[in-house]
Amino acid sequence: MVMFLRLLGRRLAALPLMILGVTLLVFVVLQFAPGDRAVAALGEGASPEALEQFRVENGLNDPLFLQYFRYLAKLVTLNFGNTLPPQKPITEVIASAFPLTLQLTFLGVLIAVVLSLAFGVLAALYRDTWVDQLVRIFSIAAIATPSFWLGILLIQWFALGTDSIFPSGGLTDPAEGFGGWLRSMALPALALAIPVSASLIRVVRTSMVEELDRDYVRTAVGNGVPYSTVVSRNVLRNALVTPVTVLGLRVGYLLGGAVVIEMIFSLPGMGQQILNGITNKDTNLVQGVVLVISVTFVLVNILVDLLYLLINPRIRTV
Repeated sequence: MVMFLRLLGRRLAALPLMILGVTLLVFVVLQFAPGDRAVAALGEGASPEALEQFRVENGLNDPLFLQYFRYLAKLVTLNFGNTLPPQKPITEVIASAFPLTLQLTFLGVLIAVVLSLAFGVLAALYRDTWVDQLVRIFSIAAIATPSFWLGILLIQWFALGTDSIFPSGGLTDPAEGFGGWLRSMALPALALAIPVSASLIRVVRTSMVEELDRDYVRTAVGNGVPYSTVVSRNVLRNALVTPVTVLGLRVGYLLGGAVVIEMIFSLPGMGQQILNGITNKDTNLVQGVVLVISVTFVLVNILVDLLYLLINPRIRTV
């Protein structure tokens, strides 16, 4: 418990610095993005005087460091500003879109974990057999498959036609029924999860094989402990440390992949808002959405660090 609290304290202490670095990176990158925010807001036909007035009112002519500190001051109060006309608070936009992206990411992680554990453990237990070879073929093929292309294939295979149980686009509100929500999220979650699960399968298999070859496994089995008990209680737990590390990093991939998948399946999530912001040259919207996704990724990796101690208490390096 002491190690758990110590690790949590260190990660939370470093969190403000991480967030500051993310805000600086996002701000600088978007400042050098092509396009004029004044023209995007007022239109191509706006007079030079109106454009200049907009820049002055919004501080666009101020030095970059001053604009950045003004941006930070607003973030402290969770004020991301407003979108370009028609103006709408960006916090409302994010509050509407972010839950969908979280749902899609969580479902993708869940599917990836189930597939990777099932196939990875199976391949390790039957290593160098035809079962192991089939799992390897599947993992290699899945790694080489882009999520966006897989999403299109899933729509063609399972979402087209009058007798299809899966919608080809859009989202069913969970309040209208869990079954409808699950059907609308199943295909995009699969498109996200399968490439990620493929890489995790290889990691799980390798970790399991290394643990199965350790002396304590042979000793326990030799002393009469059932092989299935040793695998489930000891081998699997010890072998999960490395896969959990990889999974934490892959969550960022899932969050980023959701941007494209949401567009393919017409889901109104964070990906849709990022593309809207880029299309309309709405830097405030893009900054807000990217910042929320980045902070979420940092928080997920903190949770992964905490899982290390829960999975394997022998870990003492924090």
